Amino acid sequence: MITVENEWLQVDIESHGAELRRVKHKKNGLDYMWTGDNKYWGRVSPVLFPIVGRLKDDQYQIDGQTYQMSQHGFLRDVEFKLLEQTATNAAFVFESAGRFSDVYPYEFKAIIRYMLQEDSLIVHWEIVNENEKEMHFSIGAHPAFKIPLLESETIEDYHIHFTPAEDMSVMEYELQNSLLHEKGKVDDIGMLPLTHSLFANDALVYSNIDKITLVSNKSSYGVEVMFKNFPFVGIWSKYIEEDGSIAPFVCIEPWYGVADTYDTVGDFKEKFGVNTLKPRETFQTEYNIKFK
Repeated sequence: MITVENEWLQVDIESHGAELRRVKHKKNGLDYMWTGDNKYWGRVSPVLFPIVGRLKDDQYQIDGQTYQMSQHGFLRDVEFKLLEQTATNAAFVFESAGRFSDVYPYEFKAIIRYMLQEDSLIVHWEIVNENEKEMHFSIGAHPAFKIPLLESETIEDYHIHFTPAEDMSVMEYELQNSLLHEKGKVDDIGMLPLTHSLFANDALVYSNIDKITLVSNKSSYGVEVMFKNFPFVGIWSKYIEEDGSIAPFVCIEPWYGVADTYDTVGDFKEKFGVNTLKPRETFQTEYNIKFK
């Protein structure tokens, strides 16, 4: 476990998956991340690569070859090396080196950086195409935030606020049997109350959103996740069918990619939301979490 900290925050990152595991706010004493309890969901903030969500029949094709891959890909389960570290920053690197050629026909290098800036954590990704051909991929975040933050609150004391991208229409999608279905354009999106039944049908997925705030109506504690220019964002919690409740966390997931659509033909190069990276070039992006 690697720790970085400043005057406001103490952040723990695990080298396995380069996964953010804990954020403690030094000013208010609160822990903001889900604990990773296997009773509900054993992860905290995995990085999704080279797919986001599930493939239809857990398979895809590239250049006539069929490959098998389970939900969210494999990067969340590999061991990263610590590339560099300062008091407030840490960077981790993983190089494929032929280890996944049976499930993904591209060689790549992934660098994940965590950088503190006052009461915010910046997460920066770099994906390097180490092939002499175009590389196709998706990448996504999956941070789970503890809800409620105070023992005196309940999940239903919280709400989600959306900030749409300027001059762009918000599209809403739903997952059915883990595959993506388009619901249509959203004319008015602003505040969404958090309820136990909100995720009864799985995740909520939107396009053309720049920022999501998850905050308490009572205490004003919460998080603000900023991800300008990300094409998709998912919101999810584990729905508990036995009592109609949700687990004590909510995930806000900025994505460059999305699950397969129900009518996909399986060609990865033509997959909805897939990214294309030219030979030897580098994809870079970042998102910012402000802990309020």
